[in-house]
Amino acid sequence: MTEFWTDKRVLVTGATGLVGTWLVKALLKGKARVITLVRDLDPQSDLLRTKLINQTTVVNGALEDIHSIDRAINEHEVDTVFHLGAQTIVGTALRNPLPTFEANIRGSYNLLEVCRQHKSLVKRIVVASSDKAYGTSPRLPYTEEMPLRGDGPYDVSKSCTDLISSSYACTYGLPIAIARCGNIFGGGDLNWSRIVPGTIRSLFDGIAPVIRSNGLFTRDYIYIQDVVEAYLLLARNVERQEIKGQGFNFGPSRPYSVLDIVGAIQTLMKRPDLKPRILNEAKAEIQDQTLCSKKAERLLGWKPSYNLEEGLRETIQWYEAYLTELYEQIPALV
Repeated sequence: MTEFWTDKRVLVTGATGLVGTWLVKALLKGKARVITLVRDLDPQSDLLRTKLINQTTVVNGALEDIHSIDRAINEHEVDTVFHLGAQTIVGTALRNPLPTFEANIRGSYNLLEVCRQHKSLVKRIVVASSDKAYGTSPRLPYTEEMPLRGDGPYDVSKSCTDLISSSYACTYGLPIAIARCGNIFGGGDLNWSRIVPGTIRSLFDGIAPVIRSNGLFTRDYIYIQDVVEAYLLLARNVERQEIKGQGFNFGPSRPYSVLDIVGAIQTLMKRPDLKPRILNEAKAEIQDQTLCSKKAERLLGWKPSYNLEEGLRETIQWYEAYLTELYEQIPALV
């Protein structure tokens, strides 16, 4: 961390999620003054569990409520916004798309409209997007020049968010940069339906891991530390003419199948005996995705610092410590 963040007034939406928690931790280390917009308090979120949230200013509210966003930015004189808040689960969006559209699309234009109204305050905005914004493509890897054409509800919500962000940058000159990442993993993700935390917990419990798809879908898997560094780099550089209003891909430039990931975790946890159960029932999922990150390397000097094994090793260590502590508390609660 550089002195850049000292006393910056930074709003983080989605602060209690995986990326939000790690980003808040990095900003606090950089001596920023962090404001968090929080809808629901999850006591198992690492931001709450470690009491890091007590070092931030908490604004209670939802992205769908523009007045809560205005209160967060105006009253706390925010100069930097990291927009991470969203409904991020593909299956949840498939079952009930309306709340996903409300949170991800309405929530994004609410936020950007408030930033437009307070341009004198807000100097830098990073919008967290996803490789899902590109949708299904016969040509891979995705490059930033490719069209945004999501199909499923979650994918469409990310495509829309990116287009709206580009519109506010182009039309109103807002200092926005868009970050598109592959599958993010790391300690603190308590959505057990995701392949990395779900597999680690299953193996820790001595249970065969479950794969919802056929196991052959391929994705980029990027470690949380590399994602946080990417977001911070974007924010520090967003006022540069070649960065402002642009989208950037961040990935390892090597896709892995679900079976590859499960196998790597089995090897690291020394549980090759627990063969995965393949359900082959995934719906509204893109078969293959991978990102080209050459633009980020050329303009930002960004490259991932962690390979897959290094990231998974640290992630497994986090979950083993977390689950051990959690299970030790259970007898005292019953």
